[in-house]
Amino acid sequence: MRTHHTVITALAAAGTLALTGCSSSDTPADSGPPASWVRESGTSPATAQPSADPGRANLEKTVRAYSAAYFKPDGKTAYATLSKRCQAKAGDAELFAGLVNSAAKTYGRQEIQTLTIDQLAGDLARVSYTYSVPVLNQSQQPWAREGGAWKYDGC
Repeated sequence: MRTHHTVITALAAAGTLALTGCSSSDTPADSGPPASWVRESGTSPATAQPSADPGRANLEKTVRAYSAAYFKPDGKTAYATLSKRCQAKAGDAELFAGLVNSAAKTYGRQEIQTLTIDQLAGDLARVSYTYSVPVLNQSQQPWAREGGAWKYDGC
């Protein structure tokens, strides 16, 4: 599954909660990233992003914090990590907190096992990470930097 919201959508379909908006994407899932994005693996030294880039460190820290909040559950913190676009699709913070609570009840506390920044170009990134519960694994999850802070943008 591509996003935490996809897991929540499955829970909603089972009658747990109704998700309004944030489970769909504006672009097809298989459309891939913009051609201008720099690929981290297989790039030439001239195009590779330096590993000491503070943007990379901040991105990884934010992804881990979002995941921790999501499965704590701390809906308020997880909601604050959504991009403005995703917040608009998710509805209000209380509704989103209910979804986060449901995921945490279903899967318990989860910690990221592995994390890879697949692509990073300017204010856009794609991140893949895994959990001990494979259905929660994330692949090419979109993130965007807004106002200097990384935000989950996979709605």
